Amino acid sequence: MSTLTIFDSARDAAETAPAVSTSRPIPAVLGADLEVPVKGGRLVGYANLDYAASAPCLEPVSAAVAAALPAYSSVHRGAGYASQLTTARYEQARHTVRAFVGARPDDAVIFTRNTTDATNLLAGCLPAGTTTVVFDTEHHASLLPWPEAVRLAPPAFPGEAVRAADEALAAIDGPKLLVVTAASNVTGELWPIAALAHIAHRHGARILVDAAQLVPHRKLNLTALDLDYVAFSGHKLYAPFGAGVLIGRRDWLAEGKPYLAGGGAVRSVGVAEEGTEWHDDPEPRHEAGTPNVLGAIALAAACDALTATGWTELVAEEERLIARLRSGLAAIAGVRELSLWGDDHPRVGIVSFTVAGYTAREVAEALSGEYGIGVRDGKFCAHPFVRHLLGSADGGCEDDTASAVRASIGIGSTQEHVDRLIEAVRDLVSRLA
Repeated sequence: MSTLTIFDSARDAAETAPAVSTSRPIPAVLGADLEVPVKGGRLVGYANLDYAASAPCLEPVSAAVAAALPAYSSVHRGAGYASQLTTARYEQARHTVRAFVGARPDDAVIFTRNTTDATNLLAGCLPAGTTTVVFDTEHHASLLPWPEAVRLAPPAFPGEAVRAADEALAAIDGPKLLVVTAASNVTGELWPIAALAHIAHRHGARILVDAAQLVPHRKLNLTALDLDYVAFSGHKLYAPFGAGVLIGRRDWLAEGKPYLAGGGAVRSVGVAEEGTEWHDDPEPRHEAGTPNVLGAIALAAACDALTATGWTELVAEEERLIARLRSGLAAIAGVRELSLWGDDHPRVGIVSFTVAGYTAREVAEALSGEYGIGVRDGKFCAHPFVRHLLGSADGGCEDDTASAVRASIGIGSTQEHVDRLIEAVRDLVSRLA
């Protein structure tokens, strides 16, 4: 498979150019008028460039939660009107999320707390003896939960990722699972998930895609890409109410040990432990207790809002802003953008960088305290990958010299935010002259 084909697969996965546009306006985010204190006691408008950590709440999401609150009740086992209405809203949220990612009609949709929760749930449902293949470029949520894993080194180009996965899966007997991100939370680069899914299935393996950083930025079609499992978080999708989701094939989930032992996960409970009969339907089996109903409603509302808006305008504005940010930073001496596959590889709105003469924490604190800009600094829960990009084999969690600054954009980001960051970094560099 050629490198060009791999790149095309990444673009296909993102579906960045729908043929039909929409005139529906891009929804607003809460907090767009937030003012924050900076050095000298002034208040300035907050430039939120930390979307990859948690995106602000969309106004339609807030409205959906507010509408649900008056009738809020526990779900599934109540005969009262409020319980029946809340149950209907909760189950509708499941259908909405399924449609949002183009899942198969019979795929399970299990609400979780976040992506980490979702991957750990799947890890507990793997058939006995399953070997997981995962790249060292992954977020810790995808890197750490697996009972038995083969770790692959960061690939030098997309075709090498496919080749390495091919060789690793071919060498494994028994059940196997390939785990890969759709878009890196460190560099924003898109991964060739269509090609990797094809390779996985050729070897009788399944694939789990961490879509946490993709779905806020690009359309995803699980069925078209032939993915087995997808996980993502609401708080990165403009629904910061503590919900995530695991979507995928039912059989492993129906046979795996219930994620939580408790009410709702059982059909019946006998006097002795062996008398307990668990649900064989994955959703109740793994959603014991009272679920985060409002979180699920919020997540579905975010999916509805993005779908109704359409992706053409969203993607075009993001690509305009991220190109401006990258070119602006590239023009500053001593600033280095982190990238695995080069400047031209397609990516979502994430840029990680270092500034010579400063630790990442110093840069982040100065941007916040002096300019009212919110960014992230550290290793972004991807320690092996960041150390690889920085060329540092060492460096613990607290070693600022082995860290980077991450700026990330989304709905609500403006050209003024981007320009303010560029000018602030230029100012910081000038102080070292």
